[in-house]
Amino acid sequence: MLFMNSSLHGWFYWALLSALFAALTTIFAKLGIQNVDSDFATLLRTAMVLLVLSGFVALTGKWSNPLALSPKTWMFLALSALATGASWICYFRALHIGQAAQVALVDKFSLVLVALLAFAFLGERPSLREWCGIALIASGVLVLASKR
Repeated sequence: MLFMNSSLHGWFYWALLSALFAALTTIFAKLGIQNVDSDFATLLRTAMVLLVLSGFVALTGKWSNPLALSPKTWMFLALSALATGASWICYFRALHIGQAAQVALVDKFSLVLVALLAFAFLGERPSLREWCGIALIASGVLVLASKR
């Protein structure tokens, strides 16, 4: 059975949980933005995420001195935060005017972009099997984007 395969690393289970929560995020967001501006909804959601994560970090004893982080770490975390904010704004706007399943599927084109950027900038080398999966995802997005 796939889930019992001991050769799979712990990251796989966390990634599956991430996918589950991302799916729930889309459904809950679509229901939550019915009568509110999508940008304002993104702000409220971000504030809630900040509160939840602050409590989680405090309760698990993972708080450390942020001033001890290197400037490089701060720079990349800031860039990641800016990209996250831009992604959320675009996602909520698309979700506000589109169908949840369509928006989520096109949003997953980010998987293709991650693979290409990781190849170019991080030196990651996906296997042939992984490139085939990436090509299938890209093909699916193209099918969705084409006119009927």
